[in-house]
Formats: sequence, C-alpha cells, structure tokens
Amino acid sequence: MLVVRPAGEADIGALMELAQLSGRGFTSLPEDDEVLGERLALSAASFAGTVPPQEAWYTLMIEDLATGIVAGVAGVRAAVGLQRPHFSFRVVTLAQYSSATKTRFDHQALVLVNECGGWTEVGSLFVRREYRSSGAGGLLARARYLLIAADPHKFSETVMAELRGHFDEHDRSPFWEGVGYKFFRIPFEDADRMITSTDGQFILDLAPRHPIYAELIDPAAHAAIGAVHEAGVPAMALLEHEGFTRSQLIDMFDGGPTVTCPRDTIATIRKSVRWTCEIGHVPEGAAMLLASDSTANFRAIRAPVTLGEGAARISEEAAAALAIEPGATLLVSG
Repeated sequence: MLVVRPAGEADIGALMELAQLSGRGFTSLPEDDEVLGERLALSAASFAGTVPPQEAWYTLMIEDLATGIVAGVAGVRAAVGLQRPHFSFRVVTLAQYSSATKTRFDHQALVLVNECGGWTEVGSLFVRREYRSSGAGGLLARARYLLIAADPHKFSETVMAELRGHFDEHDRSPFWEGVGYKFFRIPFEDADRMITSTDGQFILDLAPRHPIYAELIDPAAHAAIGAVHEAGVPAMALLEHEGFTRSQLIDMFDGGPTVTCPRDTIATIRKSVRWTCEIGHVPEGAAMLLASDSTANFRAIRAPVTLGEGAARISEEAAAALAIEPGATLLVSG
C-alpha cells in the first residue's frame, strides 16, 4: 500500500535522491543539502503549527509501506509572494493601429509582473519512474488538495501551480537562452540555484523593466513560451482534470505556464465529504481517496470503503496506514 505522509527531517537522504532524479529546471527541488534541510525543517514546523499560517510550506512524501521506499514528493505552500516578490512574465497582446496606413497589428509581449502574492501554490510533484504506472502520481497530487480541504482557511481562495518549461534534446532551456540569459548573463543552473538560495534581489536588480516583444526573440524561445516540459505533461493533465486553467503567466526563467483554480472548485476538494470512521470488513471494490481530517497528522491513501448510515467503513490495514481510530473523522473523495 502507498501512503502519503508528512515529510520529516529524517527524510533528507530520500529528498536529495529525488532532487537528483528530477533533473534540470525543477526549481523547487534543488540539489542542495542546506536548502532541502531547511525545507524539511519548515515543513515539520508547518505541520506542527508553530509557524504563522501564511508562512507554512508543507512537504508530503509518498511511501511504499511494503518496502519503506519513498516513491515521490509534493508540496503545498500556503502563500507565495508575501515575504519576497514572486515574479512572472504575463503574456499580453498589444494592439497597434495606424489610420494613415489603415493597418492594425497585434503584438505579443512579455511583461514582468508580481501578481501571485498571497496565492497558495501546489508544486514540487515528482515520482520515481518505477512508480509512475502504479497511480502514485495521481494519489500524491490529489492528496495535496485533501490537505487543503482538511483546513481550507489556512490557504488562499486561489490555488496556483507552476509547470516546468520546455527543455530541448540537449537538456537546455530555449527560453532561458533566448530571453533570460540576455538580462542575467549567468548559466541557467546558477539562476536556478539563486531562486531558492537567495532573497531574489538579483531579479529586482537585473530583470527587464519594459515589455519584451515576442516577435523580436529567436524562434526557439518564442515557441517555448507557455510550453510544458515533457516530464510535466502528465502533471498538467492531472491539474486540468482538477479544474486548473492557464493564467497567461509564465515562469520568467524557463517559460513554463502557471495554472490557477479557485480553491473550492478544485474537483477533489469539491467532491470531498467528511465521514465518521468505522473499521471492519470491507468487500473488494473500487478504491476511493481517503485522508485523515487533520493537518497536523495528515495521511492519505487509496483504498476500498463502504459508505452508509453516517459512517465510512475501512479495513484494519487502511486504518493503520492512516493512523486513525474508530470514531475519527475521515475525508473521502471520489
């Protein structure tokens, strides 16, 4: 059985391994022991409720209970852009008309913006390749929404996700090469590292302050605007299934899209129902998404459940995986 659980400081080794497997451009999983250690410490404090709600950053691990292998990681950041700006490019259309020549042109342009302040971000979703066909990615992705559903007032009314941008066959970012490098003059790896290890002042110092006309950048960079990394296509499909749509915001480094959805219309949250837990025999049947109704002790699994007469009956194995007792409140989502 796979279980989604809070990450702890003891998970540093597994998290570093996942960071190494995730590859270039996965900004939220840098190959940096210090940064990852701080991330795990903040996650532990977030689950314990010892940091202000708007500063909470929850890291979730999905573990194979049979082997103890940590199969993947995901995160929920309660609010972005409050302690420091969260910059993006907005893709805008600029219309120009000349009465003298009776011609009109619509130009696509990139404008640096800071529009996401206070939004909740779901991200850092990465699953080991050998577990991707087992449904681990879907379980881990949807568990993030049940974490939000367990205490929605700790999170923003707008939820966002940033997808990794397109990288070419040489594992290079065309968008960075054609746009970002022109302003920052550092390798992508250095910019990627500085996003998570500095306060972002270098962005304020060096980022373009005027619109960039897309027609003036090279074709490969233009084609990468809003394009999703090959490895992120399944994640994009999961997000769209939940109701996320493109926002016309893109990552200012790799050009990947930002998608958004109102918190209470996310499909998993909208379909979630609270039940009183009952433990006993459960006939084999279609599995549902189950989670403990607690941020502090959050756990989630997929397992068969019998619903009726005000209670949700789950097996002893499922109850053990969720670490809940009879009479506890259980979140169930179809």
